[in-house]
Amino acid sequence: MKNLLKICLLWLLITSCSKLPDNLPSSYVFGGGVYILNEGNFRAGNGSLSFYSYDSSKIYNDLFFKKNSRPLGDIPNSMIINSDRAYIVVNNSGKIEVIDRSTLESKATITRLISPRNMKVINDSKAYVTSIYSDSVAIINLYSNTISGYINLRRSSESIVVSGNNAYISNWVGGKEIMVVNTLLDVVVDSVEVGIEPESMVLDNNRILWVLCNGGWTRQNFAELVAIDTYTNHVYKKIVFPTKEASPSCLQIDGSGQTLFYLDNGVKKMDISSGILPSTTLIPQSGNYFYKIGINPLNADVFITDAVDYVQQGYLLIYKNDGTFMSKNKADIIPGSMCFNLRIDSHTK
Repeated sequence: MKNLLKICLLWLLITSCSKLPDNLPSSYVFGGGVYILNEGNFRAGNGSLSFYSYDSSKIYNDLFFKKNSRPLGDIPNSMIINSDRAYIVVNNSGKIEVIDRSTLESKATITRLISPRNMKVINDSKAYVTSIYSDSVAIINLYSNTISGYINLRRSSESIVVSGNNAYISNWVGGKEIMVVNTLLDVVVDSVEVGIEPESMVLDNNRILWVLCNGGWTRQNFAELVAIDTYTNHVYKKIVFPTKEASPSCLQIDGSGQTLFYLDNGVKKMDISSGILPSTTLIPQSGNYFYKIGINPLNADVFITDAVDYVQQGYLLIYKNDGTFMSKNKADIIPGSMCFNLRIDSHTK
């Protein structure tokens, strides 16, 4: 009886120490879903973290604050998962929050970053972080959670994709190049000229890098979708959008690496073998304000954040991959980028 009591007390101690935020189901830890980064109001420092659970079909808001008793920061921009850790890049706060993937407990805060945008894990010990206002990419030591060095690009950086031993980094604001960095040496070895302002990139199943160039915010240039062969670093396909008014953004790809998705007055869907842009819209905006999209890597469900008016709480909209509407869920203020959480035993990056 005494042994049983000791076991019960030990179990209570363990579960209380790793307690998840209130009302979040325990199946969340091992189940699938998607994190949503709510940017919050500019310079208000009220960015937050939400999670949509497939198991409960519910959204849970303000999770970082509920677990760590402090706000996430000013404009969380992107998030990645690496093994048992998750990394949240907080743009205006100049930091990366490192949290436990299962409990959401803060493990470290990487500071002294200049307007960080996106992070990519290179190997077990190293990651790169891009910057919109610095001319260098920061190198992060994943063991110590500190900045270990810089790669001087001589230009700002945004999206980052790795293929083989090369990292491809886009020069978004005012730029028209993809910089090629050797990840073994941490030096720039090449560059590829693309369209004006390469905003987002993905890698397909043939190791072709697709680059969405939005043409610039003034719309003085045509937007372009450019395909780069990462074996040769040469452009082999370029598709120009038909009008300067086109404003494509947020290029994504499904888990098979076969189908592209992007935003352009609704969600467009395109096979990588196509030589022309899609003529129809998969998911019309229909009065919503689509801000970011994410594609579930397992079943290609389409997740869309609706920023509403960039002031109040927005929504997470979910559609099947054929465009069939599934659900609408209230998120927090200005829901933006998403990060899919597959089951814990798959250790998805």
